[in-house]
Amino acid sequence: MRDYIARLREHGELLVVDKEIDPFHELAAVTHAAQKRWGKPILFNKVKGTRFPVVTNIYGSRERLAEVIGIDAKDFCRQWSNLANLGKGTNGAEPFVAVEDNDLIECKLSDLPLITYSDRDAAPYFTSAMFIAKDPETGVGNLSYHRSMYVSDNELRCRLAPRHHLTIYHEKAEKMGKPLEAAMLIGAPATSFLTAAAPLPYDVDELEVAARLKGAPIAMRKCKHIDLEVPADTEIVIEGRFLPNERRPEGPFGEFMGYYVPEGPNAVFEVLGVTVRRDAVFHSILCGSAEEVLTLELSVSANIYQRLSAALPGILDVTCQPFVTHAIIKIDPQFEGHARQVMLATIGAEPIWAKVITVVDEDVNIYDMDDVMWAILTRCRPDKDMIIIPETPSFYRDEAKDHWGRLLIDATKPFHRREEFERKKIRLADTVDLADWFPNA
Repeated sequence: MRDYIARLREHGELLVVDKEIDPFHELAAVTHAAQKRWGKPILFNKVKGTRFPVVTNIYGSRERLAEVIGIDAKDFCRQWSNLANLGKGTNGAEPFVAVEDNDLIECKLSDLPLITYSDRDAAPYFTSAMFIAKDPETGVGNLSYHRSMYVSDNELRCRLAPRHHLTIYHEKAEKMGKPLEAAMLIGAPATSFLTAAAPLPYDVDELEVAARLKGAPIAMRKCKHIDLEVPADTEIVIEGRFLPNERRPEGPFGEFMGYYVPEGPNAVFEVLGVTVRRDAVFHSILCGSAEEVLTLELSVSANIYQRLSAALPGILDVTCQPFVTHAIIKIDPQFEGHARQVMLATIGAEPIWAKVITVVDEDVNIYDMDDVMWAILTRCRPDKDMIIIPETPSFYRDEAKDHWGRLLIDATKPFHRREEFERKKIRLADTVDLADWFPNA
């Protein structure tokens, strides 16, 4: 991560704040305002109550995430699918290399920045930490994000959502009557930031895919308090274990959908030790910001693209805009009814997130919601081209069924009248340089 921060600083893309900031709500407020205005990464050098600087929003744009893995941001889905390919290792080479790292310092959990984000949050939270753990039966590794509420130097309470791989690991360990060892990585290698959020199959190790994206083995070191290895370049590592058959109150917490998740019984993580690099930087993610939601949107989009492309022709691109529950698919229509097949196939490809599905033609910019809405409003008959599928679940954490039902929107041109819907063009629009005409503007 620090190599990428150095690159951002070198390119003048890093906002640096030297004024002291309070992690109790103030840091989140300044981050929120700055992200809305500039969208740039921010480094807070002086954070009250801790010696660690805080960096945030480093992965908050498609362009920056694409740069991390060396692909074109405009062709993210196809290139991401080709690179990750749900594969193993780095072109047949070993994905990891063991190293000794003696340049580490131990500290307490309370020495780290304890950041309180939303107004009603019950306590400070760790939002950027990715957990690394192994399946107790198979030994396959997993990387995943789970919010963690600070309780004391020895205890965190973590939201382990249903069906997540780490949740399954924890449940397996409980059936064995054992705790599940895990480590929380704050400031891990940049390529792992994407793979930890990607919906990879259960038997695929996200860290191996991160090594594939990096194009080189990831250096790994042994933990000091548990029997796990972690990426040696990680800024901060919190080692511990999930206690078996123990659930304690966690929350409320302002989560990515923009609402508070109420207090509920959640997993207990016993902290056994914290190791940091001597000049460690703490990575913070403002929940609901682009840095959190964009990774989910991109991984869901790539997943839909890959599965649709394997089943149907003419799939050009996929995005989830303006939020992850709306999938927009760009196609080159091959036959009458093609868009309907795509819409129905998308439900199977992404049963959790695709609450609303819109299919558009190749001349629509799916990254511009104004253009998508223009296609809906000029190419879609609501009584014929919109389909509501009732009583169908989507988002997994939805006991009140607020996210049940699906809306499918065919915003493609009528297949046998496509020539009537040719978009007008301004002939010289792409060649005009406004500076030639308005030099003082």
